[in-house]
Amino acid sequence: MFRAGDRRTPEELAARFADVPPPMTADEARVEASRCLFCFDAPCTRACPTHIDVPRFIRQILHRDEVGAARTILESNILGGSCARACPTEVLCEGACVDRALMKAPVQIGRLQRFACDSAAARGVRFFEPGPSTGRRVAVIGSGPAGLSCAHELRRLGHEVQVFEARDVPGGLDALGIAAYKITTEFALAEIEQIRAIGIPIELGRRVTGDDVRAMLAEYDAVFLGIGLGRTAPLGIEGEDLAGVWEALDFIFQTHTRPLADCVVGTRVLVIGAGNTAVDVATAARRLGAETVTIVYRRTEALIPAFDYEYQLARADGVSFAWLCQPVRIVGECGKAVGVEFLRTELEDPTSRSGQVRTTMWPSFVIKADMVVKALGQEPLLDLVAALPELKCERGRIVVDRATGATSIPGLYSGGDCLRGGGEVVDAVQDGKLAAWGIHAALSREPA
Repeated sequence: MFRAGDRRTPEELAARFADVPPPMTADEARVEASRCLFCFDAPCTRACPTHIDVPRFIRQILHRDEVGAARTILESNILGGSCARACPTEVLCEGACVDRALMKAPVQIGRLQRFACDSAAARGVRFFEPGPSTGRRVAVIGSGPAGLSCAHELRRLGHEVQVFEARDVPGGLDALGIAAYKITTEFALAEIEQIRAIGIPIELGRRVTGDDVRAMLAEYDAVFLGIGLGRTAPLGIEGEDLAGVWEALDFIFQTHTRPLADCVVGTRVLVIGAGNTAVDVATAARRLGAETVTIVYRRTEALIPAFDYEYQLARADGVSFAWLCQPVRIVGECGKAVGVEFLRTELEDPTSRSGQVRTTMWPSFVIKADMVVKALGQEPLLDLVAALPELKCERGRIVVDRATGATSIPGLYSGGDCLRGGGEVVDAVQDGKLAAWGIHAALSREPA
């Protein structure tokens, strides 16, 4: 393995990690906005989990009111700038766009959303203020998209909020866990500062235990649990403790927490798993200077869990794919990974991603690699959940009332990946909003 700066200059790395796709100019934005049909009962708005009024903000852009467009977006989604960069718009708002059917190309809603949010940010516009004080206090555990959305909505409703974050950087995976060519650390932190500015303190480096949650339920009027998920799921095979074996998020984290030239990458990289995070790892590895990157998946190309846009991006970056391969051992020499041994697989149902996978009896084979990255999804934070036995869970996921975010413990609410088992930023934002409204409704019924 080597540092990216050994093969690429800082200027080359900056160019390789430039925004994908690039931002629009004002003229480009207005031309694109003119394509919108401004549908009544717009399917794009219904397809957005946060229900942004898409036709309205596009019309505002068309009429040169970028700041008004940003307000329309942020009223519904306080992380609208992040979602414009990282949301799978092709399967959400753009996937529902009428122009997709009529003109074979949807309006580029995501890029227009980014244009509006970036325009307002560049002008230093602040849209929100805290509401009149209610005298109520709410603890928010986790400063990821769900926690920040919940905290911001509660503060606008007049409640005092204290956010607790285990890491020393706020923002959760939105700030650290998405490919740096989609969301830079600088942008994510600037967006979070806009949220904090209305009076939301965030205590960093505070890892909350089950006992802490109980204490907070006694001290605060309500508690929101937005803890996300834990470590990458293990492969459960020999050799996982060898040098050169990485977890997917650790690999991505380094691109946000150190200069790109200092990021470590292998010459030959193997990524185990084929979801969107696996693609982020693979494309980042290529851009950092890896000579070869291969994504290995135990099912077929037709069943790849990554979105098609992500898959095509990886292929364009020169990432290779190996299908129907099951890892059985990470091969090591002198304590370092030098490859992965695989068996071929066959599928019980070749049309289903949940069908049984069987390994064949053919001889195994080895794909050489000096870096192996596990990208199999994340495990739930079982220690915290286990410390709250009265908290209802199913398959490690917290169970809530989807309308209010309320859990089985009175006064405790939740949202985000810890109840979804993983998902999109926009889904977590909506979870946080709904929980804030649920908390506000409950506190409004109770005497102070």
